[in-house]
Amino acid sequence: MVRLLEQGAYLVDGKHVVVEGAGAKAAELAGRPVSREEARKGTISWSILEAHNTSGAMERLKIRFDALTSHDITYVSIIQTARASGLESFPLPYVLTNCHNSLCAVGGTINEDDHLFGLSAARKYGGIYVPAHMAVIHMYMREAMAGCGKMILGSDSHTRYGALGTLAVGEGGGELVKQLLGQTYDIAYPRVVGVYLTGKPRPGVGPQDVALAVIGAVFNSGYVKNSIMEFVGDGVSNLSADYRCGVDVMTTETACLSSIWRTDGNVKDFLAAHGRSGDFRELNPGKVAWYDGMVMVDLAAVKPMIALPFHPSNAMEIERFNENSGDILREVERSAAELLGNTKAKFSLTGKLEKGRLRVDQGIIAGCSGGTYTNVMAAASLLKGKSTGSGEFSLSVYPSSQPVLLELVKNGTITELMMAGAVVRTAFCGPCFGAGDVPASGSLSIRHTTRNFPNREGSKPGEGQIAAVALMDARSIAATAANGGFLTPATDLDPAEERWEYHFDDTPYRNRVYSGFGSPDSGTPLVFGPNIADWPEMPPLPDHLLLKVVSFITDPVTTTDELIPSGETASFRSNPLGLAEFTLSRKDPSYVGKAKEVRAFAKALAEGKAPGEISPELEEVLSALGAVPGFGEISLKSVSLASAVYARKPGDGSAREQAASCQRVLGGGANIAREYATKRYRSNLINWGMVPFLLHGDPSFSAGSWIFIPGIRQAMERGEMEFSAYVAGKGSFEKITLETGVLTEDERAVILAGSLINYNRERKS
Repeated sequence: MVRLLEQGAYLVDGKHVVVEGAGAKAAELAGRPVSREEARKGTISWSILEAHNTSGAMERLKIRFDALTSHDITYVSIIQTARASGLESFPLPYVLTNCHNSLCAVGGTINEDDHLFGLSAARKYGGIYVPAHMAVIHMYMREAMAGCGKMILGSDSHTRYGALGTLAVGEGGGELVKQLLGQTYDIAYPRVVGVYLTGKPRPGVGPQDVALAVIGAVFNSGYVKNSIMEFVGDGVSNLSADYRCGVDVMTTETACLSSIWRTDGNVKDFLAAHGRSGDFRELNPGKVAWYDGMVMVDLAAVKPMIALPFHPSNAMEIERFNENSGDILREVERSAAELLGNTKAKFSLTGKLEKGRLRVDQGIIAGCSGGTYTNVMAAASLLKGKSTGSGEFSLSVYPSSQPVLLELVKNGTITELMMAGAVVRTAFCGPCFGAGDVPASGSLSIRHTTRNFPNREGSKPGEGQIAAVALMDARSIAATAANGGFLTPATDLDPAEERWEYHFDDTPYRNRVYSGFGSPDSGTPLVFGPNIADWPEMPPLPDHLLLKVVSFITDPVTTTDELIPSGETASFRSNPLGLAEFTLSRKDPSYVGKAKEVRAFAKALAEGKAPGEISPELEEVLSALGAVPGFGEISLKSVSLASAVYARKPGDGSAREQAASCQRVLGGGANIAREYATKRYRSNLINWGMVPFLLHGDPSFSAGSWIFIPGIRQAMERGEMEFSAYVAGKGSFEKITLETGVLTEDERAVILAGSLINYNRERKS
């Protein structure tokens, strides 16, 4: 089904995969000498990156994108940051969608206040504004913006339009701010991993099944981490463009940087159907292309899949699960107990087994992954003439855009779904992050959405509320719904071949979307609601830094959802200090209070108070550090205090910059990790002025430890990547080495300035 080559590979003529070390064979097939250096230029990725690179050196890319996109829990802070840095107008198309806080049901008026701010910003700066319920962010970008050879940057981690020939990247808001200010996206040339598709999926196997099979094969090994996944092979042409988009959007869950697919007549037809024939061009690898790895996927061998809680990589065939469901669920419960720790919640799934079959409580088909036209059509065809039942099980369907919904209404599909008992809703991302169709405690929800991390369905383990999500394809969700909620693969229902024609009608967009790119009106006032606040001042990197580790997390991976919860907290993302109150609230509820205490210590020390006046603990720490060589020559006025978080591998999942900025506004100065789960989380730390430290091996410190890094500013200015640090003990200290990895000149400058806002202010002055 999915096989990973242990080495890199050449691809010759788009169809011959030749493993590393077989250069002679590749040369024979190509009819000329080949080299890895030259062949790497044969990838689709190289050609697109080269066209967008402004550095003149492909090893160190400085990218300018063709368009930007954000939704309503990220665009306010991005525009506020850019505005504080001197923004005058949007220099490239910037799409503001409203698909996350669409319900306007949490926090009083503040969600709709954000929407009015977004519309006023689109008018003032020349943006594109998509009102609530019109489209989920990524469906709109597929329909209206993506095109072959383009690059798009979005502030949502699932910014992936590779199936339409667009290299798209999901990043924290700071990277979008840079583009708005005419700066660049700076990265080393990434690894490019081929995904070679052969065969054709059997009826009943959907894009989520293919995606979960790939994620399950590559995630834990980090095979494609921070790489571009390039989809090639003759199997690509056996997938419709809509189907490809469903696989493509899930590549984010592999921890890759971006994705790109070869394009063909199916993509040409898709773009033509959306009135954008001019955005098509055929993209294929060159005669010889070199890939740093190769994922071999036999589409015909893929079966309906399920990703069990609490990660998309926890994937297996539904058939295999049903054969051994008891043992598998007991292992999930054991893992959940470790993950949840000492909470009030009692997590159990084995109680849902009835005669060895798992009965689920809820089904959801929604968003950029599940709510596409062909997914909804497939689900409706399996439910036609059947019933979802009148018991606990419920099914909700969220078409991904108004044009998709309009076509489903015209062809009668919505009628079929409603007749079967499904509830049809508008375009909304809520079920993907815990703000829509939140199930009851103890429930298991099967969802064709993008993630099933803990609490993504809206539960609060600290308050005794716990539910869980398993990811599945819309087809098997419909089959399960038709079978009384008992877990059922779609292939059991003998589904027919999928052949549905789509007629795109953009009338809803023409009548409601504000398209102001190129026509900014600087006189338009921004509309501020009471929850929209400016960023507080953030200090520059001090000469000497004293960190207190206020949270110590030893989980294998820490998600951004755990660093700053999703769900109802989304309403406060326009208020930096208000949102910060939720930092780590579901992972380490004591974090906020401890971080504030360190912040108070820092303020008192900066005001000239003696350590003993501030805290006996601080006095003891400084006394222990007194034995550090050269410490006696350091003035306390040049020492700044800050809090720090230690986690083994933080930052998996969402691109939300608030996972970092919330720590910063509470006085955070650094993260310390074995590695960072994603490039985007590390970038978020940097853009908010926090040092992304790396520590090899097990730490000698713990929660509550103090770590002193003398001369950090000068070392950072010199471009050093290793820093001598001292862990304060009772009356003694221990020397350790912290590293940052490679930082670009601009990244070091941002850390030195204390934040991207400070950096841009300094440049402007």
